[in-house]
Amino acid sequence: MTMKTEATTDLKSGKSPKTTADYAKYFQPPSLKDAKKRGKEEVKVHYDFAIPEDMKDIGKGKRYYVRTYGCQMNEHDSETIAGILQQMGYSPAEEAEDADVVLFNTCAIRENAEDKVFGELGNMKRVKNNNPNLILGVCGCMSQEESVVNKILKSFPHVDLIFGTHNIHRLPVLLRDAMFSKEMVIEVWSKEGDIIENMPKIREGNIKGWVNIMYGCDKFCTYCIVPYTRGKERSRRPEDVIAEVRELARQGFKEVTLLGQNVNAYGKDFQDIRFGFGDLLDEIRKIDIPRIRFTTSHPRDFDDRLIEVLAKGGNLVEHIHLPVQSGSSEVLKRMARKYTREHYLELVRKIKAAIPNVVFSTDIIVGFPGETDEQFEETLSLVEEVRYDSAYTFIYSPREGTPAAVMEDNVPMEVKKERLYRLNELMAKISLEQNQKLHNQVVEVLVEGESKNNPNVLAGRTRSNKLVHFVGDKSLIGQFAHVRITDVKTWTLHGEIVTKVEV
Repeated sequence: MTMKTEATTDLKSGKSPKTTADYAKYFQPPSLKDAKKRGKEEVKVHYDFAIPEDMKDIGKGKRYYVRTYGCQMNEHDSETIAGILQQMGYSPAEEAEDADVVLFNTCAIRENAEDKVFGELGNMKRVKNNNPNLILGVCGCMSQEESVVNKILKSFPHVDLIFGTHNIHRLPVLLRDAMFSKEMVIEVWSKEGDIIENMPKIREGNIKGWVNIMYGCDKFCTYCIVPYTRGKERSRRPEDVIAEVRELARQGFKEVTLLGQNVNAYGKDFQDIRFGFGDLLDEIRKIDIPRIRFTTSHPRDFDDRLIEVLAKGGNLVEHIHLPVQSGSSEVLKRMARKYTREHYLELVRKIKAAIPNVVFSTDIIVGFPGETDEQFEETLSLVEEVRYDSAYTFIYSPREGTPAAVMEDNVPMEVKKERLYRLNELMAKISLEQNQKLHNQVVEVLVEGESKNNPNVLAGRTRSNKLVHFVGDKSLIGQFAHVRITDVKTWTLHGEIVTKVEV
């Protein structure tokens, strides 16, 4: 790949590098080998983010379009990307065809997510041909994978820009370079960056907001690429998290979800204070926001202090997403989950004892390499015992670069599909039974908007994250309502409004 040097900028000085070697220091593809390293360097926190003066109007009169794939963390990253672009003068476009900058913020957790992105990149070739000045970029977790970047270089040369999860704050410089370079601009840091505070965000509405509390993951489950794409665990300072939540309260947000690849590990990397996730929640529960959620939890780090704080209730909702992945201790060992079936069930018992009305959801993988019929039956029996209200269920798919990818994938696809079908049938049965307990009950619903299928029906969620549909005035959107449940489905509830709740 040929690289131009004229329009590139030194990371610290802002000066253009003089040689291709200098260029390569700052513009480089990802390295899985480097991403696997966990350095002991101190993570610095920067509060001085600002759009460079010469780039504040670079997008004036132009539009951007960001398409997001994957988890809430990616959604929140897209809010930051949109905030940066709007500070550069860009305005949002409804469709990719109408934009001057198109960015795909991608997910690497499963193979089918990557296939969707590659399909969209192929479709964008026509759009690019019709508008040669369009800047097409790929960011997010897929950008951190060597194999993905190599495939883009080979098969999608119409892509102009690739950047990673650790350098979103560099977007103004990268975008400018992509505009003036005749070659693809790539900047993917295989060593995670520092924590950058005060980046702008464009949030959708003021009902529900996401707040990152930490970045990265150190668990290294054998099937998961995230520790390589998101880097080592880095916690935001508690005062910065608390200040952001307070600002959302001031703006009138009704619900905040705290985000992290493993929120339960929050604070374990602090060297100067002892302040864990339970301590953070204990402070945030005092803030005047009606509902506080969090995702995602790792059972290994779900400690007694956290249970103690969650049991205080208030604005801390009683819904807990607690991924189990498998009900077999042997499979969990091969997954490197670092807990057993017995440990998980004991944790569930402790939580239920402290929070009697708790509602659990989970993630489950079927067909992991080596999973026997008996081990899958252990998963079914665990689901029966815990009685999850909902679950995200997946057939195992290997991710290049992970330890599981070199394990013998000896479970036939037809067996995997049959197991997934049986698991989903069981989950549907339990979910319906759990929902039936709410029949004729009055529940508090945060009204989020119109139903996707019927604009005359409103939709919202309970504290336990159950979806409720009911007929009501549009003025209720963004408010709380008391709704009596009149009809129960497997995954949704239907009801009639009783009263609007004053909050």
